Amino acid sequence: MLKIGLTGGIASGKSRVEQEFAALGVPAADADAIAQELTTKGEAGLRALIQGLGAGILDLDGNLDRRRLRERLFADPALRRQVEDLLHPLILGRLKARLDAFQAPYALAVIPLLIESPASRALVDRVLVVDCSEDLQLRRLMSRDGETELQARAILAAQAPRATRLEAADDILLNEGDEATLRHYVSHLHKFYLELAAAGDPRRPGLRLP
Repeated sequence: MLKIGLTGGIASGKSRVEQEFAALGVPAADADAIAQELTTKGEAGLRALIQGLGAGILDLDGNLDRRRLRERLFADPALRRQVEDLLHPLILGRLKARLDAFQAPYALAVIPLLIESPASRALVDRVLVVDCSEDLQLRRLMSRDGETELQARAILAAQAPRATRLEAADDILLNEGDEATLRHYVSHLHKFYLELAAAGDPRRPGLRLP
């Protein structure tokens, strides 16, 4: 089965692209969703975080205080690396198990930190980057998540640069238009990936849309 790594900067529209592929029947394993599962009460990821960072990361009900931890992570690169070291092996193990269970011509592995993580890159055959301008990312972060401009810029600065993502991409989908345009691009990629899967040729030169 052909494995496509779907990635992109925060607020680039990865979730919308994943939804459009899902509407075409394409299965997906989502690293963010798996991280949420692993950090719920009683799960191995939350136990690892408590052991590494202490119980101060919990709210009064014993659940992970996600917003507070997120703010700390973007303010402290060393803490962010510590959390990644604790969670990424668990996330990747579950992600691989889900990919291995799919039966389809191709599947998506939705991994926000795909470019930054060689272990993640090793799980997939191709990299699809959802791209948009940094100005649009900022506007989406402020309108969608209620971030201040200062907070939004700090979040962008904590991720791999846009140029680095684009350089690592096999395929690029520019997501700066309307939903009909996005759906058209995803349909085009879907046909392309079905062709690659049928031909057993994952390394064919990539697509740039538009």
